[in-house]
Amino acid sequence: MKWVFYEALVISAVIACVSLAAPEPAIVPAPGQWTVDMEFTHPQQIVLSRSSANQPSRFWYTIITLTNNTGNDVGFYPDCDLMTDTFKITPAGKAVTPAVFEQIRKRHKSRYPFLELLAKAGNRILQGEDNTKDIAVIWSDFDAKAKNIKVFIAGLSNETVAIDHPVAKDEVGKPLKVFLRKTLELSYAFKGDPALRSGASLTYKGKRWIMR
Repeated sequence: MKWVFYEALVISAVIACVSLAAPEPAIVPAPGQWTVDMEFTHPQQIVLSRSSANQPSRFWYTIITLTNNTGNDVGFYPDCDLMTDTFKITPAGKAVTPAVFEQIRKRHKSRYPFLELLAKAGNRILQGEDNTKDIAVIWSDFDAKAKNIKVFIAGLSNETVAIDHPVAKDEVGKPLKVFLRKTLELSYAFKGDPALRSGASLTYKGKRWIMR
């Protein structure tokens, strides 16, 4: 088990170094930079039974509402991860079947009649409130030992920056470049025992913009 402990320490050190080195998003956007307006629901769970083994499968999802008030049509290339305090990262859409989205769509059809799946939302957000998008972002269930999670949503802005990697170097010994995007970070903590998934609920701890 020692290697697991040391591996966790290395991961923690790298994350800490990158966090310390990473710049913060600009307070005043530079010319040509934009960020779309976003509203979001807090993550909630949904459980489906798999027909093959009839075993329940648990998923978590949030619904984001995007409105482009930038004055121009913009590109949309999202990257949405869920990270636990046990250093496990789950990309949105991984191991998510169409049946999961269909159940979510039915659950929220009165409020979000035009709900779209993240993977099929397209790579363009047209300007104006008439083109507002409601998008379901779905993750498969994560580490039952986690007590805190963070949700990262990138693709809402075109602000980027390149920094030196704290460890990796190229063939001539120079630090490799890490390209970061302006990303919305949402933080949550579990109420009660997170291992008891059916009764687990999340407490919202806040949001902030970061470069990730």
